[in-house]
Amino acid sequence: MRTASSSPTPIGPVKAVPSDGLASLRRQWLREALIAAVLLGLATAGAGVLAGLSPWFAPQALALFGIAAWLVWRGLDDHPHRAFGGANRVTVLRLALTLGLAACLGEPVVGRPEVAWVFVVAATVAAVLDAADGPLARASGLASDFGARFDMETDAFLLLVLALLLVQLDKTGAWVLLCGLLRYAFVAAMSAWAWLARPLPPSLRRKTVCVVQIVVLIVGLGPIISRSFASTIAALGLAALLYSFAADVAWLARARHQPWKPSA
Repeated sequence: MRTASSSPTPIGPVKAVPSDGLASLRRQWLREALIAAVLLGLATAGAGVLAGLSPWFAPQALALFGIAAWLVWRGLDDHPHRAFGGANRVTVLRLALTLGLAACLGEPVVGRPEVAWVFVVAATVAAVLDAADGPLARASGLASDFGARFDMETDAFLLLVLALLLVQLDKTGAWVLLCGLLRYAFVAAMSAWAWLARPLPPSLRRKTVCVVQIVVLIVGLGPIISRSFASTIAALGLAALLYSFAADVAWLARARHQPWKPSA
């Protein structure tokens, strides 16, 4: 699992594939995106009918996927391999699950435990799959900064969606949104303080906090979990996240006077 819930490690310079390889990658991505969009459309259309959701549920999910597909298309410039890779396909599946959850925001789901259980199952599958893409990429020899960034951004968005769902279900106060917004605030701060963009060293603490953060938010969504317990565990997760951010910022502050050239 990447460190999406903590400060991000910027992507360094990579050796991109030649233009013909990039064209092939884009064709592969169009194929993968089309398959994922069809599956997402069918799944959300069926779920919308069964759960009695609004007619806009499936179109919202597909619109969000369209935005995500465009962002992935842009990021392919930094993909160093000619093959899109099985690990990235796993991340696409996780992304589709996350976008399906995001499309539920604003839907009439409060007081419907069966829908809340669907949230728990879908988020759990997305989280479990997160443990597969890294080893798969390394085993296939297709590990890359692109794949790491794709995985990390998917994790980050999942955290934000889970926090929003907790608020929608009235399981916590709006303060839980900090769990999903802190990383984006950190990225925004890089434009003002370039030293925050320095790559961070690997950290077991950062990985552990990411896992804990996702788990506590998923648990909080459970219909059998009381509001007080959901708020308590979410608060503990947020405290761990704030500590992790503070530790990373402190490290970056100490390293800011050391030689380093930010990547273009």
